Amino acid sequence: MRFVKGHGTENDFVILPDADATLDLSAADVAALCDRRAGIGADGVLRVVRTKLCPEAAGPAGEAEWFMDYRNADGSIAEMCGNGVRVFARYLVDAGLAAPGEFAVATRGGLKRVRLGVTGDVTVDMGRPRVLGDSRAVVDGRECRGVNVNMGNPHLACAVEEPVGGFDLGREPDFDRADYPEGVNVEIFNTVGDHRVTMRVHERGSGETRSCGTGAVATAVAAAHTAGETTGTWEVRVLGGTVTVTLEENTSYLSGPAVLVASGEWPAVL
Repeated sequence: MRFVKGHGTENDFVILPDADATLDLSAADVAALCDRRAGIGADGVLRVVRTKLCPEAAGPAGEAEWFMDYRNADGSIAEMCGNGVRVFARYLVDAGLAAPGEFAVATRGGLKRVRLGVTGDVTVDMGRPRVLGDSRAVVDGRECRGVNVNMGNPHLACAVEEPVGGFDLGREPDFDRADYPEGVNVEIFNTVGDHRVTMRVHERGSGETRSCGTGAVATAVAAAHTAGETTGTWEVRVLGGTVTVTLEENTSYLSGPAVLVASGEWPAVL
């Protein structure tokens, strides 16, 4: 089985080309691939499959030839991944499956339009964030209140006074199951300057990751909310680098690097 390894600000993925939808990936298969000691190692798997062959794809197949079948590191299925779709787009172009420029990718969270820049950055139209009120989480024994933001997947973005580096995000935070019956990605952030924040994240199904694209947008939404704003451009610093989030009245954009670093064959039989 062929694979490609890529990352967006060190949020890393195993990419599996499967144009004709012949792979039958179990949760155990995905977990084995993502294992950092016994497998390839990644925060998740991106299966590359034709949209017309995937009934779970949200959006008409005529608008996007390729569907991003995203799985978390534990094998669970997720709706969307902001860094993942940027890495997915980089792969499509480098593999000759899409022309450079702007095109659409199908996900479980709907169609996402991506654009590859001349500097190597990839920008994705993340759609309009849905702010669903406030909620709370207990992170490393400390209660954190935040903004409930849905980016096609659920987020709780919490502004904290203490430096984010002082929190242990290795364990899943406690949260309100009534607000998040299917789990939630929890972000904590500090505002460190004019439209600049530093963020860490615990992703459901993957644990703490070096970056989270949908989480970066959710964090920018929460930071703007705290500042009494709804639009603007935010620099979001994560453990793996920096991404840029642009909030507009009817949509949002995520921009940052997307890099392919390795390719090979996975010897295990799936």
